[in-house]
Amino acid sequence: MTTYKIASGRELRIAISGKSGCGNTTVSKLLAEGLGIKLINFTFRQLAAEKGISLAQVMENAKTDDSYDIEIDTRQLELARKESCVLASRLAIWMLKEADLKIYLIASPDERVKRILKREGGEFEEVKSFTLMRDSQDSARYLRLYKIDNDDYEFADLKIDTLKYAPDRIVDIILKELLKRGLVEREG
Repeated sequence: MTTYKIASGRELRIAISGKSGCGNTTVSKLLAEGLGIKLINFTFRQLAAEKGISLAQVMENAKTDDSYDIEIDTRQLELARKESCVLASRLAIWMLKEADLKIYLIASPDERVKRILKREGGEFEEVKSFTLMRDSQDSARYLRLYKIDNDDYEFADLKIDTLKYAPDRIVDIILKELLKRGLVEREG
């Protein structure tokens, strides 16, 4: 197996985005581990733990209080700017403008629902309805808060259909692009 390291004398920031169930967390974790760099994926779950309240309460509060989203997004950017990392979030490719590589992962709504079902259980139609509603609410919130249309990702350096490749193959595609750009080098 070929291993890679960050090119000598530089830092590396990779931003990976995609909608719920597209494989963002899986791919980002594998990539960060493979490069030996930090994975940044600060979520409402971590914020809830810090604030000493339930995740459900954070989500409920966030419906009417933009400070929750703004705090998550600000914290992620602060962490990403400190060191080499993979930033995994719905808005990473838009927010981390200085990222060396921006990747958008794509999966059809039905495929995303199947993955969410596998991870969390439930009934297909209920999960699909919830997922589509969440997509719509997320998109409206991102547009309102940041003027970001998260369906406009054409500027991403790589757009990868996750139905076509397993997560480890997606990581290989990303590593080859990083190598091509001189951002990583082969080890050994």
